[in-house]
Amino acid sequence: MKIMAFIPARGGSKGILKKNLYPLCGKPLILYTLDAVKESRFINDIFISSDNDEIIDYCIGQGFEVPYKRPVELALDTTSMMDAIDDCFRWLKQGHIPLPDVFILLQPTSPLRTVEDIDQAIVQFLKDTEKSLVSVNKMIEHPYECIKLTKDSFEYLDKPKKKYSRRQDYENNFYFINGAIYIAQPEFLLRHKSFIVNDETEFYVMPKERSIDVDDMNGIRGAEVYLNIRNERYLN
Repeated sequence: MKIMAFIPARGGSKGILKKNLYPLCGKPLILYTLDAVKESRFINDIFISSDNDEIIDYCIGQGFEVPYKRPVELALDTTSMMDAIDDCFRWLKQGHIPLPDVFILLQPTSPLRTVEDIDQAIVQFLKDTEKSLVSVNKMIEHPYECIKLTKDSFEYLDKPKKKYSRRQDYENNFYFINGAIYIAQPEFLLRHKSFIVNDETEFYVMPKERSIDVDDMNGIRGAEVYLNIRNERYLN
């Protein structure tokens, strides 16, 4: 079975200059994902999608083959992830390379995601490969306490069916799609153009501390805190 990890790593970034190579705790951001992929028990093929020569050269220096370079027009702020994935499939077909049996999107912006998360998600997915699988974590801000502001008023994001006197009694089945792991068969993606389809998607739950998404310097600082804690545990 061919299980491919797709790692998107474009050069441009509004939030952080050269984000994918940013030294997070002394290690380039993308390397956390590359290392996890290397350690996976299941992933046996890797597709790095970048438009940037510096990122491509770095990945080659880490021992990865990068025969593909993403077109500049598919590396814009307005480019969707599915556009990049579609071009990956196009490139594979053009080279008469069979599409993988399982396709896993692993974004470098989730450096706290572990190889255990990846492998456990794959095991869960393989129980029902007709569906997709997406990672989530429990929401930090509860929807009952989130509001949408309008010019003259506001409305709650979600309203409880009954009145609660304590926050601890709120319903606790609200989750956030954390962007760390997406898995599907290529046929699923070609058919739906999305990893998330109602009644056809399963979810893998991750803890909040491994769900940090590094999109700006606040994300960098949050990731550094948890990485330092993790490193101290390993040393002790």
